Amino acid sequence: MPTTRYAELGAFLRSRRDRVRPADVGLSPGPRRRVPGLRRDEVAVLAGASVEYYTELERGAGSQPSDQMLAALARALRLSHDERVHLYHLANRPIPAQGGTASHVHPGMLDLLTRIGTTPAMVITDLHAVLVQNPLAVALLGDLSVHRGRSASFVYRWFVDVGSRQVYSEEDHARQSRSFVADLRAAVGRRSPSDAEATHLIDELLQRSSEFSALWAEHDVAVRRDERKRILHPTVGLLNLNCLNLFSEDGRQRLLWFTPAAGTDAADKLALLTVVGTQSMEPDPGRPVR
Repeated sequence: MPTTRYAELGAFLRSRRDRVRPADVGLSPGPRRRVPGLRRDEVAVLAGASVEYYTELERGAGSQPSDQMLAALARALRLSHDERVHLYHLANRPIPAQGGTASHVHPGMLDLLTRIGTTPAMVITDLHAVLVQNPLAVALLGDLSVHRGRSASFVYRWFVDVGSRQVYSEEDHARQSRSFVADLRAAVGRRSPSDAEATHLIDELLQRSSEFSALWAEHDVAVRRDERKRILHPTVGLLNLNCLNLFSEDGRQRLLWFTPAAGTDAADKLALLTVVGTQSMEPDPGRPVR
């Protein structure tokens, strides 16, 4: 990428950082703040990058960010659709197709997610790939941004990697399988018949999972809107939670959040998770999204 392009990328990042107020991303402005916008270290944390790396980007030092990093920066800086497209152009990267893990998160959902701090919440695609999580969702389910390609979809991992099911009690597995397949059929039906992402996902699941094939052949359709979940956490144990969903206008994304089920000790366990955070989470790429 030409040197001038690196400089333009850095200047653009600086200009967007300056206009984002801490409260916009759930941060306290603090009494001794010197800048009205975000600091470099705050953008780095929000995007999951090191401060040194992000500083290099702003200085136009020659670092070319990956597609995943560009998506994370776009979310951290609350870029509009047009600004996000411009960011990818400056980085000499192709614009990601809508629907994958680098999708532009619905602005309203991202704003709501920022404001939800006392309960686990995340934004996922209609194919069950996680776009962004709040800290408590990471503490509950692990960092789900580590998954790439087809494995970014939890439905795919559910049927292909049996280890991903450990978050649920075994007696819930059959019900979850049916629910996932019925929801996936509804999602695929909303998309174009020529949609490559959905078509390839279904084709591979039919080839790799006899359980999925049998359920798919039943043609059940049911969008997952609200369900009771029993989540098994390695530190706090079993949590009985309500899982609620808010859908974007086109149905391609949903904000889902977990609330304690009435009459259970889930509220106390979620409070404990806010204290222990991710410290007790062993690295486990198989942890699921829902």
